[in-house]
Amino acid sequence: MVAGAMFKSIRYHNFKVLRDATLPLGRFTLLVGPNGSGKSTALQALQLVALGQSLDPTRFVSLNADGPPEVAIEWNDGVMTTARWSEKGSIVRMHNGSTDVALDNRLAASVRFYSFDASSLAAAVTLQPEMEMATAGQNLAGALDRLRDKDPERFQALNADLEKWLPEFDQVLFNTPNSGTREIELRVAGTKRGIRASDLSHGTLFALAMLALAYSSQPPPFVAIEEPERGIHPRLLRRIQDALYRLAFPENNQESRAPVQVVITTHSPFLLDLYRDHPEEIVVAERVGGEARFARLIDKNNLIELLGDSRLGDLWYSGILGGVPLEQ
Repeated sequence: MVAGAMFKSIRYHNFKVLRDATLPLGRFTLLVGPNGSGKSTALQALQLVALGQSLDPTRFVSLNADGPPEVAIEWNDGVMTTARWSEKGSIVRMHNGSTDVALDNRLAASVRFYSFDASSLAAAVTLQPEMEMATAGQNLAGALDRLRDKDPERFQALNADLEKWLPEFDQVLFNTPNSGTREIELRVAGTKRGIRASDLSHGTLFALAMLALAYSSQPPPFVAIEEPERGIHPRLLRRIQDALYRLAFPENNQESRAPVQVVITTHSPFLLDLYRDHPEEIVVAERVGGEARFARLIDKNNLIELLGDSRLGDLWYSGILGGVPLEQ
């Protein structure tokens, strides 16, 4: 993805539950829906395309499919990237009908997916140049160490925000358990005592990972995060929203870098409530029979009347907006 280039939509054909579905995307997209409605599958398919990975057709092809899986990415600059898998599972990627190794490489380098795991976030790392967080949060200590050295002003801004999020701590510290390794500690506010990452709560580690993404000096052009509210107290969800918007709308924080296209999934009515005034950013996933569908909330008939004075999370939970588990 070149600076400023974003995905406009992604169409899925014969990929698991996404037999024929299109996911519309904006600069920020919140994807909400029940388990099995294709949210994670949509991101998994995009990840496979970005990395150019083959797959096992018996695991990924839709039931009663009329052909192998296919994913088509429409960019907002007119490029159409199409990925098709053969019956044996190998992938072919085409950009506007032609192969382009440079675009393949740029796609792989630009797209990042995160589903945080506390033990991965807390793990000590062996330092390497240009470290960044991996999918489960591996290398968090290295990414923060790099930020401290390369952009100390931004690192201090992260620490200032850390105090607002988690007032019991006031500084990210680093320990060197072995030569060439780093692990994180958080300093208890008003003391010189640091608590090792492995002794921190899961929610604290998840919050630190979100801050690390938000304050990255060179964030990737596309970031997808599975359930960023996981382990976070509802009172901190506004902070999570601020971190996500810092990535997607840098101009609102007086930053001159290109915006990051952000996609998140959630099951939280509390997080959904925060986007009541931005229905254009919400996509509802539903499963009808054996197939999943995506629809922008803003396109729902009578949305204004449905909203009224109600909380958006309550409306979704009730089933009025769709995207909830079906009851027997």
